[in-house]
Amino acid sequence: MKVLVIHGPNLHLLGQRETDIYGETTLKEINDQLKQLAEKNKIKLKIVQSNHEGEIVDLIGKSKESDINAILINPAAYTHTSVAIRDAIAAVKIPTVEVHLSNVYAREEFRHTSLVAPVAHGQITGFGVHSYILGLLAILKLIKK
Repeated sequence: MKVLVIHGPNLHLLGQRETDIYGETTLKEINDQLKQLAEKNKIKLKIVQSNHEGEIVDLIGKSKESDINAILINPAAYTHTSVAIRDAIAAVKIPTVEVHLSNVYAREEFRHTSLVAPVAHGQITGFGVHSYILGLLAILKLIKK
């Protein structure tokens, strides 16, 4: 089984950026935790971080030909703005879980709308690094069905 993990814009700055909101954990540390969980469950991960909407759309669009079984995505700021990412997820029909480190619904009003959530199987928000772990666990359940 193969899972595509997509980290959206500015997530490469985790651990340095707005630590009061996003915590001090780095993206590398998140990826290491995901890899450990994946290894225990005999899953391969393809992990990508991109600040570019078109690159994210391309990754999602090519996921079927890359034998991807599920997508774990933190679209970051694109959550609230990208119809293109939303449409790519809808088009590939691959189980997708949306995650966010912070509770987007407890933040600014513009963050309360996710364009991705309606086409994802679920959304996990507000648990810091654990949002990613819970997201991967949810994907394991979806894939095993």
